[in-house]
Amino acid sequence: MPDTWDERKRALEEDYFHRKEREAIEKMRAARATQGGTAVGLQCPKCDGRLMEIDYEVVKIDRCEKCHGVWLDSGELEQLTKQEEGGGFLGRMFGSFSRK
Repeated sequence: MPDTWDERKRALEEDYFHRKEREAIEKMRAARATQGGTAVGLQCPKCDGRLMEIDYEVVKIDRCEKCHGVWLDSGELEQLTKQEEGGGFLGRMFGSFSRK
């Protein structure tokens, strides 16, 4: 008789975990389906908008769809200031920082 109870407990436990796994898989599928058709970018640090990669001259920069903020990755400011050192706005504004 004790073996029957142990088998029953084991079967219930396996059934419980099997249901939990199915629920977790369904939640992941639902989350993936909601992201489906749109390109998933990074979230803007300032607002809840999405960052989209755009080309500015020869550098790819991130721009928020909502607040239109511009975010630069490591080294992108230096690339932009090198291109404009002669007299462009970025070269004048940030050129001294990139030379230090």
